[in-house]
Amino acid sequence: MKIIIAGGTGFIGRYVAEYFGEKNEVVILTRNISTSINNAFKDFCIADNLKSNIRLVQWNGEDNGDWCKEIESSDIIINLAGKLVNCRYTETNKKEIFDSRTKTTKALGEAIKKCVMPPKLWINAASATIYRHATDRPQDEYNGEIQNDFSVQVCKLWEKTFFDQQTPFTRKVTLRMAVTLADGGVMIPYINLCKFGLGGKQGNGKQMYSWVHIEDICRAINFISQHSELEGIFNVCSPNPVTNETFMRSLRKKTGNSIGFPAGKLLLKIGATLIGTETELLLKSRWVLPAKLLQNGFAFKYNNIDEAFENIIANLPRKRYHL
Repeated sequence: MKIIIAGGTGFIGRYVAEYFGEKNEVVILTRNISTSINNAFKDFCIADNLKSNIRLVQWNGEDNGDWCKEIESSDIIINLAGKLVNCRYTETNKKEIFDSRTKTTKALGEAIKKCVMPPKLWINAASATIYRHATDRPQDEYNGEIQNDFSVQVCKLWEKTFFDQQTPFTRKVTLRMAVTLADGGVMIPYINLCKFGLGGKQGNGKQMYSWVHIEDICRAINFISQHSELEGIFNVCSPNPVTNETFMRSLRKKTGNSIGFPAGKLLLKIGATLIGTETELLLKSRWVLPAKLLQNGFAFKYNNIDEAFENIIANLPRKRYHL
């Protein structure tokens, strides 16, 4: 298969490219080829003789260009492009968060429309944070309630832009992904907290934490690609979310850190301001279940948070994480 990945040099994209690059032709659309090579591409973990399966192609995420030729006759497009939300929600950052998602989605939609042989499947990233702060019951694709804070507005507009694209010959799926666990991403700050004895609960620790192992994201994409009847919205998260307190306790155990002082809301607000992020990323209760994937026969490899941490930590570069 020929697979196009927009945002393929980012945290999730790199793993998706590695996963599919072993047996398929993978084309990564990137804004800066030289930066992408220096920061990500050289670190792909696939064997050297398989790196020839992965190519980097320049695009700006907005306008049509030579990159559109790659869309023609491709099998799957996976759009993971978008500015990270781990920042302060200033007006400038808000605009960039919106634009980096909607403009890339529109650009891909326009490219697909012009294809003589359009791709069979278009998968667009989304986020499980689209659901409300939930402490009373889990949220799934059928009964999940959506409110209107900033992060939810981003998710709603992103999904609307995706489904508004008129691509009748291309099956469309959006993945509402939970917090993704792998080498990189949230593992870096969380492990650092544990090392310094600060890996206790955040807030009251009762907020739910929906998570997913990176391998299960890749497996879910592969599963959806093989089942042509599947389309629409899918939650991608472990069927066993945990509380924040349980999440941190498990991580402390797996990293060998017995002491973990808690961080109250006030301390989190001060810390978030100092490091340029928002407390919502820690305090919102994300209680999400993958109802549609389970109903359609997908089996998660990592159901248990202890098993997920054990696998990830065993494969982390020891020196980089000072383990």
